[in-house]
Amino acid sequence: MKEKEEKSQTIENESNSETWIIGKEFRFEASHQLPNHDGKCARLHGHSWRGVIYVSGNKLENYGAKQGMIMDYGDIKKYLKPLLDDYLDHYHLNETTGLDNPTSEAIAKWIYEQLENKIPGLVAVRIDETCTSQCIYSKGKSNFLML
Repeated sequence: MKEKEEKSQTIENESNSETWIIGKEFRFEASHQLPNHDGKCARLHGHSWRGVIYVSGNKLENYGAKQGMIMDYGDIKKYLKPLLDDYLDHYHLNETTGLDNPTSEAIAKWIYEQLENKIPGLVAVRIDETCTSQCIYSKGKSNFLML
């Protein structure tokens, strides 16, 4: 009898160890200036930025329109849209974000902090400043290491 209980507990523990990570990509055009930089980035310039919002969960919705999901991509987009519309897309990031030195690292953290109380399971924010340069920010979470 005890063997069955132990086996049952093991199966339950294994199912609890499942994790899904989803990512929702977004893009924006924006300028910035890095006043402390010792090179050309100290001058006003712009980028075609790309980002990804990563959300993690260990259980899927069982019922309804979101069955089989940890979160609907549309919900991530809903929370991200005001940031894009009001602060990021076609703006000067030094002005709209309040960041004096809006590096990729600072922008990733800023976006994360704007979304962390809105998106349950938020794991990380990735920002690609160029096609070869990117940053991933996470706050005390290690799941992003798998990305």
